[in-house]
Order: sequence, then C-alpha cells, then structure tokens
Amino acid sequence: MDANSRASAPRTERVLPGIWRLRLPLPWPGVPHGNAWALSAGDGIVLFDTGIGGKGRLRQLDLALAQAGFGVEDISLLVCTHSHTDHYGLAASITEAAGCELWMHPAWEHVRLLADDPAAALEQRIEVARQSGVPAAALERYRESRSGGEETGIDAIRVPDRDLLPGVEVETDQGIWQVHETPGHAPSHVVLHQPENRLMISGDHLLGRTVLFFDYGHTPDPVGEFLSSLTEVEPLEVDLCLAGHGRPFRDPENKIAEARRQVGELSGKVRDAFGGEERTAFEIVAEFLGPENLDGPVSAWVLQIVLSLLDHMAIAGEVVAVAGTDPQRWALT
Repeated sequence: MDANSRASAPRTERVLPGIWRLRLPLPWPGVPHGNAWALSAGDGIVLFDTGIGGKGRLRQLDLALAQAGFGVEDISLLVCTHSHTDHYGLAASITEAAGCELWMHPAWEHVRLLADDPAAALEQRIEVARQSGVPAAALERYRESRSGGEETGIDAIRVPDRDLLPGVEVETDQGIWQVHETPGHAPSHVVLHQPENRLMISGDHLLGRTVLFFDYGHTPDPVGEFLSSLTEVEPLEVDLCLAGHGRPFRDPENKIAEARRQVGELSGKVRDAFGGEERTAFEIVAEFLGPENLDGPVSAWVLQIVLSLLDHMAIAGEVVAVAGTDPQRWALT
C-alpha cells in the first residue's frame, strides 16, 4: 500500500472503554479526514456522525467499524451533531442498511438544496459571490470547475425520526447524553454532554485546533449565534472532548477562549481592511489573503467568514451596507 492509500484509508482507535474514534477520509485540501464516534450500547452501538457520502464511503465506514469489532448492521441509533456533508452525508445509507433511526436538530434543512438540486445550489453560491464582488471571470472558472456532475457528499436526504433538542436524551453504555443547542458553525449544530463521565461530543463547535467557519446565508447572525453557543457550553463540566476533526482534547475552556479571541481578531482585521474606504466583501477577503491567493478554495471559505462577520458587525452598528450598490459595498459607521 502506498503512502496516499494509507492516508486515505479509514482508521479506528479506542479512546475509552466502549468509545471508538472512526477516522474517515475526506476529499478536501487541508481537511483530510473527519471523525465519527461509535459508542457501545447494549448489543450494538450508537453512531455519532457519519462521514461524507458518496461512492464507496459506506464501505469505508464499515471497514472502520470492523476495526472495533462491529459492522454497519450493529448501529442501533444514528445521531448527527449537524447536517454538513461530512457529518450527515451517509445518513440515508446507514439508516437503510442498519434499519435504525436518525436523530438530528430540526434546523437540518439548510443542506436540502445541495442534495436535491446541486445545480441550483451552485447558482445560489455564485450569485452570493457575485453580489460580494467576486470578478466575473473567477465566477465562470468556479462554475466550470463545479459543473462536472461531481458528488454532493450527501447520498440522499434523510429526514430525522426525532428532533435533537434539549431534553432529549441519548442512552449508551457510558450513560445518558444531554443535548445542548450550539448554532453558529451550522444552524443545526448541537453538542452532547455526558455529565457523570465529564465527556462532550463537540462536533465542529469546539475542535482541538480552533478553526472558525460560519455557514453563511441561513440565519441573520451566525457569528452571534456561535458566541452565544460558546457561552452555552462554558459551564459544562468536561474532562474530554470528542471532536468532529482531529484528536480528542482535554482543555475545552482554553478552546472556548481561543475561539472568542479569533472572532475578535478577525473582526479587527475586517475593520482594518476598510482603510477609510467603502469595500465589497471580496475586497476585504483580498486584504486577508493577498491577491495571489484569491483563486482557490481558501478564498471561498474566507468569503463566508467575512460575510458572516459583516452581518454581525452590522447588527452591532459597526458597519453598514451601502444602499443601492451592486456588488454590495460596505462602510464603517
């Protein structure tokens, strides 16, 4: 097996008795893998998150589970921390193969357009980018690169059997897990807390290496939601976080502080990028990245962050959208 094959192979490690980290490959530069978590529950397992959907992905999950002594058929319940493709993409295939239920937050439908009509989802993203000031030539290159019929990362839409809301409890051999709503990274995001064992399944809300992302365009203020969600989890007693990417970590209070620091730092960079002038969101992205880094996936990632920060700062009265401009221009107040 060559190095690339080893890097893309699923791997499993037991983190605690009855808890396995399933390290599943992802097709994204800079994000080579994500985690699903298998927890023992009686004769089977509860699976938290799925990995990305697509050809061969269910087989990869089954291989990862086999390393823990299980198979997809042993999943008695599927719980998704949120409905991004790398956490929900296999939900339809898993529930069909295992005959189990899916529990997820009711705000999951922000991914429906991507799964049901990928072409419409693409045009929606392009229009947001156009309004943000992305040049027409770059938009056309993006359209051409995404119009080849590639997989969406979601096998099929699977409607949850139960809404994952506070008060709902998930039972495993490690005890009962409690639901906490943590929107911001995604409208559908939740974390699950096991108070007796001081464990948290944190999804993408808290990561061992803090990397911020806000799913723009679904709610008025994802940054504000994220900050409120940090406050939601801060009082929880947690010794170990089982995160959506990377290794488990033991210092959630430091990750919360770092996430707040990064929001403040990025907001300051947005303010500095204006330089006393009106700016489009894409001009601010150019100040962040430099002109040599604008034609790639990182710029699309940063654009969503900048747009989310602008909305948050507008609500706080720090910036204003300049009326009658297309592309949309912004100004400091």
